[in-house]
Amino acid sequence: MTRVAAIDCGTNSIRLLIADMSRSRGTLVDVERRMEIVRLGQGVDQTGEINPEAMERTLEAARRYADLCHRHEVHAIRFVATSATRDARNRKIFVAGIRDALGVEPEVIPGAEEAELSFTGATAGLPGTHPAPSLVVDLGGGSTEFVLGEKRVESAISVNVGCVRLTERHLRSDPPTPAEIAAATADIDAALAQVAEKVPLEEARTLVGVAGSITTVTAHALGLSSYDPKAIHGAELTLDQVERACTELIEMPRAQRAELPFMHPGRVDVIGAGALVWRRIVERMGATGRISTQVTSEHDILDGMAWGLA
Repeated sequence: MTRVAAIDCGTNSIRLLIADMSRSRGTLVDVERRMEIVRLGQGVDQTGEINPEAMERTLEAARRYADLCHRHEVHAIRFVATSATRDARNRKIFVAGIRDALGVEPEVIPGAEEAELSFTGATAGLPGTHPAPSLVVDLGGGSTEFVLGEKRVESAISVNVGCVRLTERHLRSDPPTPAEIAAATADIDAALAQVAEKVPLEEARTLVGVAGSITTVTAHALGLSSYDPKAIHGAELTLDQVERACTELIEMPRAQRAELPFMHPGRVDVIGAGALVWRRIVERMGATGRISTQVTSEHDILDGMAWGLA
C-alpha cells in the first residue's frame, strides 16, 4: 500500500486528493479530498498574467495542503497546474512559490496530458456498466477537455472555453442578457467546431461529465438539499433533465444561486457560464442521435494523477 497525494491547480479551484493505492489489488482508496476556490485565473484572459492577490491566495492554499500531506505521511506528491498557468507570462514566479511550499516541482501540463489524466480518473472509478466508447468532458475554469476512448484514450483535445473565462469575457450582467449569452454561445460553438475536427463525437456511446460546473448542474437536476458527492457520483440523467437544469442556472440572478443549498460560494458568479457551456455540449451530443443520457463522475484528473503516481 502506497500513500500518495495529487494536487490539481486549475483556473478556479485548487484541489487535493490523498489516497492509499494498492497496485496488486488495483484499488485507490480516499484518505482525504479537499477543494478551495482561489480563482487563480482571475484576469489572466485579459492581462496575460496571474493577478498577485490570486497568486497569494493559491500559494496559501498550497501551504495548507503541504501541512495535510505531512500529517498524513504521504510518500509522493504530484502537483499539476492547468489552463491559467499555461497562459500566464509570470508563471515562473508561481512555479517557484509552489516549489517552496510543497518541496516538489510543479508541472504545467499541456492540454493533451490533462485530457488523458481526466479520462483515466473519470472512467476508472465509475460505477455500473456503460456502452463504449465514452466521451469524457472535463469542464474547467479556463479550458474544457474532450476525451474519447474505451480502455485507453483514442482522441482528445483541450479548448479555451471555461466558466471563469466566459464569465469575464461576456456574462457581466445579473442575470446575463440575451446578447451576452449569444456572444458566449458563439465562443462555445467555435470551440465545439474545433473539437469536432479532432474528436469523432458521433462515435461516443456514453457521455461522462466531470468537474465542479457539471457536478453542480447535476446536484441542481437531482434537487439535492446539500452537496452530496455519493448521490452525484454515477448519477445518470436524461439530456432533457440536464438542459433544463442548465437553463435554470443560467437565468437565475446571483442572489438566488447563492441560496441553493448545494452551491459552493466560490461558484455562484461563474456557474451560469459553466451551465451554458455544458448545455451546448449536451445539445451537440444529443444531435448525434446516439446519446440520450449523461453520467456524472466525481472522480477526475486528481484520480488519474494518483493512479500515475503509484
